[in-house]
Amino acid sequence: MLQDQFNDRLDVVRRRFASSLESNIKDIDSELSNLSDGCANAVDVVANAYRRIHGISGVGGAIGFAATSRAAKDVEDVLIGAYRDQRGLAAAEISRLEKMLGALAVVAQAELSSNRGFSTSKDEK
Repeated sequence: MLQDQFNDRLDVVRRRFASSLESNIKDIDSELSNLSDGCANAVDVVANAYRRIHGISGVGGAIGFAATSRAAKDVEDVLIGAYRDQRGLAAAEISRLEKMLGALAVVAQAELSSNRGFSTSKDEK
């Protein structure tokens, strides 16, 4: 019974994560031009992007989206230097970020489509 309750609660977290995953990736992608070191609000945009990706990387791995988590870690690796230095991204970093975001989107879509992250207690019985 406790295992069923745990699995039900875990499924709620998984569904919440899954429902916001694509929009988080798209939102970061739409902000690429604002991440540039020359933009006035680049530091804030980098910080927001980093926090979103860090959440995807950490939470995803914990709830069954392992490939998405690993791909998000690659994106996080692009952002971490600028985030820590409180600066915008250089042109080469933006190019790399765009590539890594594309890879993350593909991996996330594959995991969402396969529903690998969803295993309820009812399915396991």
